[in-house]
Amino acid sequence: MPSTKIKILAITGSTRNNSSNFKILQYISNHLKAEFEVAIFENIATLPHFNPDLDTENPPQEIISFRNKIEQSDGVLICTPEYVFSLPGSLKNAFEWCVSTTIFSNKMTGLITASASGEMGHEQLLLIMTTLGAKFDDKTQLLIQGVRGKINVDGEIIGEETKHALQNFIKNFENHFL
Repeated sequence: MPSTKIKILAITGSTRNNSSNFKILQYISNHLKAEFEVAIFENIATLPHFNPDLDTENPPQEIISFRNKIEQSDGVLICTPEYVFSLPGSLKNAFEWCVSTTIFSNKMTGLITASASGEMGHEQLLLIMTTLGAKFDDKTQLLIQGVRGKINVDGEIIGEETKHALQNFIKNFENHFL
């Protein structure tokens, strides 16, 4: 009898093709144990602008699909850059579509901010995910500063300190499921 894999939805907060954040999610996906199945959601830019008038029993189809992906996952990974000392607008927009739901309530969530500085964006990410009821702790969140100098074009982590931090993050995230 085959065992069911642990389903993880990975969301990149960047709308840039092949961004550092996407590469980090790929790295994590490749280094999680075989018990995990990761799907990377790259369509953050295609979600309609949040409008409370549309957040009814019949929200836009893209929102239904996005919410279902979160709800059907066992856990969520989020890796985002910081834009203008905040979260990217497209990622915040996606979170706004989730406020009227309980899809993040007690959902194991790994949070990474990977940017030039990232401190303020990371604080906002933690605040928003706390507000949404996501489950995370100090060991399942990570701030990677100066990310462009720590990952190459092939998606390889080139700094030993960053590689070590990501390996610890992965181990701690896995431990919540295994």
